[in-house]
Order: sequence, then C-alpha cells, then structure tokens
Amino acid sequence: MLQTLEVGYGSQTAVVWLSRPEVRNALDARLIDELMETFTTLAADDNVRAIVLAGRGKVFCAGADLTAMRASAQANEAQNQADAMRLATLLHTIYTCPKPTIARLHGACMAGGLGLATACDVAIASRDTRFALTETRLGLIPSMISPYVLRAIGPREASRWFLTAEVFDAAQALRMGLIHDVCEVEDLDTHINGILENVLLGSPNALRESKHLIHEVTGQPIDAALLADTARRLAQLRASADGKEGVAAFLEKRKPAWVATAQGA
Repeated sequence: MLQTLEVGYGSQTAVVWLSRPEVRNALDARLIDELMETFTTLAADDNVRAIVLAGRGKVFCAGADLTAMRASAQANEAQNQADAMRLATLLHTIYTCPKPTIARLHGACMAGGLGLATACDVAIASRDTRFALTETRLGLIPSMISPYVLRAIGPREASRWFLTAEVFDAAQALRMGLIHDVCEVEDLDTHINGILENVLLGSPNALRESKHLIHEVTGQPIDAALLADTARRLAQLRASADGKEGVAAFLEKRKPAWVATAQGA
C-alpha cells in the first residue's frame, strides 16, 4: 500500500504523483523506496508505455525532508553513505527505465527534486516554477544528482548554479536546457498529453532502443567502433518485428499495429 505516492493510469500511460503536499513533497526514505518500487513495477508493465512524474500540492518537490536531514546530521559516515545510495539508486532506476519518462514541474523544483526532473527523459515546467541547487548553503554538494544535472546543462552552466545556489526561473531553466518547454500552469496537462500522444506513435521497442542509443553513444569518440556499433543497432531494428511492421505500415499508408491497437482501429 503506497503511503507517499498516488498512481493514475490513462491509455497506455501512468502518472506517478508525489503525494506529500504538507511537506512540499520532500524526499524521505519511504518516498524514495516507494518511487523505486513503483518505477520498477511500471517498467515491467506491458500496458504502460510512458510515465509522467508529477507532484501534488503547490510544488513539484522541494528537495530533502527536514526530518531526514536532522537524522543524517546524527548518523555516522557508513549510515549516511547507505542513505545516499538509496537516492542514487532511485535516480538510476528512473534514468534507465525502458519507458519514456516526463517530469511535470510546477511551483518549486529544488535540490533532489531537480535530480528527479533531470533523471527523466523530458521535463516540462509551468512558468511559475523556481529552481535551485541549494546544497552548498548547507555545507553539502549536489552529489548523487550531479550526473543527471550535468547531462542536462553541462559543466559550464553547472559551475554557476552549483556554486552560487541561486534561485532561477523557468525561463532560465529553458535557456540552459534543463527543461524542454514552459507553459502556464493551467496548460501543463494539455501540453504533456500532446507530448504523450507523439511518444505513443513510436514502437515500444524503438522507444526503448532509442533511450539505449542516447545513453550509450553520448560522449563516445566518432571512430570505427562507433560507426560499427550504430550500424549494428539499426540493422537489428530493421530485422525486428516492430521494424518490419513500421516500414510495411509506412509503405502501405496505414497505421502500424502498435498505434492501431492503442486507438482501437
């Protein structure tokens, strides 16, 4: 029985709601564990092809839970490392989820919450969203979230926001590539539904393999090994059931099976 999350289902989609609005959806051990369990379950659910991560209440996620922070101050190094690994494992679980993931951001997206957003494939924010990496002001560093934030904005942008802990707005987040789109808060769901509609036009296998492609090719030298690897990936997809069906549907001017089935056509 989930205590910190709500999960809603649509047509081939799921929305995972952080549901601790009384503490601004702050991250504690239970919320982190339930997110890991939920994403693992949804990743294995063939009826779910895309996942939205959202927050109940006034903000998406304000970062770490204050009670958990007090406990960490009294814990020893080994206990703190185990606690930090819990968040690191969650972020990796979201990042490696085989389904497309979309972060629905509003109000505030701070520290660990910003980690959740950047671990997702796509991030859409309302115009009122405020962002910050506040860890240095607590004598800490944005350590576990850093691989995902750096992937999104690069080291040059990170140098300013990691070091100053300034609050920045959605327009700045868009300029630096932290988020993909900005809209009014009342338009968030319509905007995200439009993205989901486009995602679901892709084949489940191709979407999964596209994520692998992004993760595994980024940063690699463009050499003979990479040329062979990318050629191999495409050859495998061309020979797959989805690849054959997709090409056939295009040539025959009809919907591919994965779209026709979803739409009841």
